[in-house]
Formats: sequence, structure tokens, C-alpha cells
Amino acid sequence: MSDFYREQHKLRLAYMPWLYPRLKPRHRDWAAPWQAELQRQWSVLETVHFGVHCFVAPQARLFAEPGRDIHVGDGSHIAADCVLHGPLRLGASVSLNHHVTLEGGAAGIEIGDHTRVAAYCTLYAFDHGMDAAALVREQPVRSRGIRIGRDVWLGARVGVVDGVTIGDHAVVGMGAVVTRDVPAWTIVAGNPARVIGHRPGAPIHRGGAPRHGETP
Repeated sequence: MSDFYREQHKLRLAYMPWLYPRLKPRHRDWAAPWQAELQRQWSVLETVHFGVHCFVAPQARLFAEPGRDIHVGDGSHIAADCVLHGPLRLGASVSLNHHVTLEGGAAGIEIGDHTRVAAYCTLYAFDHGMDAAALVREQPVRSRGIRIGRDVWLGARVGVVDGVTIGDHAVVGMGAVVTRDVPAWTIVAGNPARVIGHRPGAPIHRGGAPRHGETP
């Protein structure tokens, strides 16, 4: 394999990291050491902790000062041009597509196992005050944290504000802005995001909606 081809292959993986687990053995021979060294360097420079079989694009930006750790669960993927600032905790098999921004604030962001976060999503776990007596840049900053459940799908360009919890198995439509909690199994869309349905086959109870946070 030529150096040019290998660099192009690395770039393809950086923007499409879901291809990494599917690599043929001859590609895995160079890709696995490449990833191991990248992750070792990040672990030296920042308080970042990687599980096994992770993929992180070299074009990603990870910032984790002491006390703002980033934990990346087994088999999780972080694509190119993502910006991650701890405290963050990604579960197992979480996928962050390119240009995702996660800002943990003080309270942090948690993302459950098998969740998919599409390109250009932004999650900010802090907020400014808006008192008219002071400039915005002088306002106090609060942070309540963001919690994303298991098997959640955030479509492209979704925004999630501080204090929101998104329940297990929920789906958030492209371009939605989530300003309040999303129950498990629901589909939401719009700005601000509103419930537009439930996932087919979701467990339904009296009242016609799944129970918040329920896992089958």
C-alpha cells in the first residue's frame, strides 16, 4: 500500500469512523497501532481515558483539564473535527460523527451505550444569566448537566441545552433544539423540540405513551 493511499484511508476513517471495525486484517495491521499511539498521546496530554477498541480521529480536539475528565467507553468512535471539553462520559459503542461539539460545563455530559450523535450536533451543559443589570459576559454561569440515555439517535444539527435529560431509545429529528426533557422511546422534532410520535414497537402503557426512562 502506498503512503498516499494509506493517508487517504486514514482520512476516510476520520470522517467515517464506523468503517474502522470493518477493516480487513491487512488494514487493521497498520490502523490499530496508529490508533493506539494517538490515544496514548491524548492520555499523556489530557485527562482522557479510553476503553478498548475505540477510534478517535486525529483531527478531533479533546480538552480535559484535571477534574474535567473525558471517559470514552469500549468501542466508541469520535470523528474528525469534533470538539470535546470535559467533564464527559461516553458509554460503550457511542458514535460521534464529524463536527460534534460537547461542552461539559461544570456538571458534565453523560451519553449512554449505543447512542448515535450525527454531524454538527451541539450539546452545551452550561448557561449564562440574562439579568439586564449586567453585560452578558459578566453574567454568572450555571451548569446542571446533560444526560443522554441508551440507544438514542440525535439527527444532524441537533442542539441540546443545559439541564436536559433524553430518555433511552429516543430519536431527535434533524435540526431540532431540545430545551426540555424527552421521554424514553419518543420521537421529537422542531424548535423547540416537541413529541411527534413514538418508535415503532415501543412498549406502550395506559395513557398511550411509554414510561419515562423505561428500558425493555
